[in-house]
Amino acid sequence: MGYVFMDSSAVNASHLRAFIERIEKLEEEKRAIADDIKDVYSEAKGTGFDVKIIRKIVSLRRMDRDKRREEEEILDLYLSALGMAD
Repeated sequence: MGYVFMDSSAVNASHLRAFIERIEKLEEEKRAIADDIKDVYSEAKGTGFDVKIIRKIVSLRRMDRDKRREEEEILDLYLSALGMAD
């Protein structure tokens, strides 16, 4: 990736500041959402659910169905090769 060098007079300071402030606001919101998610996992754990399994389920639900099936088939194949299949 090439870099373009220009002097400060070629930079639109208000435009740059607007981008930076938008990014900072979004980063704040991201931290707040991450804290909310952490609280939900803590609540689930407090009611007896296995958080590790819940995280796995959330990950699987995000995944495309065909991609998930493909991964499951590969996992089954590997477990079978290691003598760990049911």
